Amino acid sequence: MDNYYAEKLNSQMLFKVYETQIPRVRQYLKAEIDFVKKNLLNTQSVLELGAGYGRIIKELAPCCRSIVGIDISTESVELSKDYLKDCPNASIVEMDVQHIHFSKPFNVILCMQNGLSAMRADSAVIHKILDNVAPGGTAYFSSYSTKFWDTRLKWFEEQASKGLLGEIDYAKTKDGVIVCNGGFKATFHSSEDFEKIGEELGYPYEVQEVDDSSMFLIVHKPN
Repeated sequence: MDNYYAEKLNSQMLFKVYETQIPRVRQYLKAEIDFVKKNLLNTQSVLELGAGYGRIIKELAPCCRSIVGIDISTESVELSKDYLKDCPNASIVEMDVQHIHFSKPFNVILCMQNGLSAMRADSAVIHKILDNVAPGGTAYFSSYSTKFWDTRLKWFEEQASKGLLGEIDYAKTKDGVIVCNGGFKATFHSSEDFEKIGEELGYPYEVQEVDDSSMFLIVHKPN
């Protein structure tokens, strides 16, 4: 269900996803942000794709000149106005990554927390994303490490227990793919997937594992 995040898992429901009681998940979420944070400059403009209500943006706003997020959920964008009220250099607008368009490019673009899979982004969309990276800029795409599978499954079980997702279909859940009753299906990109994407893009890139929980594809756009 391509618009699951717009139609069901948005706003306060999405907020509850990150109110996890699993310490290893909290570590994973922090490690992703910290990895990007240490590479940001306070002179840079940043765009986050699939920004939700602004969870990541709020953490990164003090580390850059400006940060904008896009999300397809009207409800999440509305929630972000209050959530980000103390971040004058941050905002979120309603936009579908499939039709991404900005008048000026960004120094850094972020697509984190398994964003490419959640957005069902194909090669054409990834090229559109990189069109919005300024020369000399960087794009960060993250997914799950295969080492994180057991914890990831526990996290989805926790979400299902809260009623945020349908019950997990264990017969179909395997090989990095989680399937829930009700139409939700969570895929991921392996390091091999990211290597293939990086090669196809034709830009300098690297694939890096972070915290034994995230896999990052980092694409550098030449000057």
